[in-house]
Amino acid sequence: MAIQVKICGVRDRRVLESAVEGGAAAIGFVFVVGSPREISTKAAAALAPHVPSAVLKVGLFVDADDAAISQAVDAAALDVLQLHGDETPGRTAEIRRRFGREVWKAVPVSEPDDISAAFAFERAADRLLFDSRPPADGHLPGGNARIFDWSLLTVSLPTLPWLLSGGLTAGNLGKAVCISGARAVDVSSGVERRRGIKDPMLVRAFLEKAAAL
Repeated sequence: MAIQVKICGVRDRRVLESAVEGGAAAIGFVFVVGSPREISTKAAAALAPHVPSAVLKVGLFVDADDAAISQAVDAAALDVLQLHGDETPGRTAEIRRRFGREVWKAVPVSEPDDISAAFAFERAADRLLFDSRPPADGHLPGGNARIFDWSLLTVSLPTLPWLLSGGLTAGNLGKAVCISGARAVDVSSGVERRRGIKDPMLVRAFLEKAAAL
């Protein structure tokens, strides 16, 4: 069974087409001010119609208020809301109820206790995303091209489906999947030719690798 892939931080048509044609399961739009992958609601609205119905449109948010989420949902017809900030289980559940969309909650990981903390979201989210904890001086919660110890995911995990993220590339994907047991992954910096700029060729290479696993 091939590994499902979400290509996150898509901002232009060529990259979107490369992801869709390559078999991506989900496309991510980053609605985070100051991110090198930030997309406006207007730009996302222009790209969204080119995403086939079988491919999930995921909006990434960091501690966003309801108004910001609502604007993005309406503009891009989002299927999934990915929460990548300090949202509590209560806030996560509230967003899921209010917007009637699937909600994925990112969990920053650097040590075993981080995995334990993920259990608090079992009834609040639909899926988890295990990502590397950002550096202490970092300003972005994700997309930092950092990996974590994948063996931390070999313990008992919450019953929710989950994705692996953090520093993944076509070169290390096989090892990451083998160690962690992931069946779905999220990639951003690993398919960029420079920070914030996706490369269609790298997107295709990543998807081809995932399909072969």
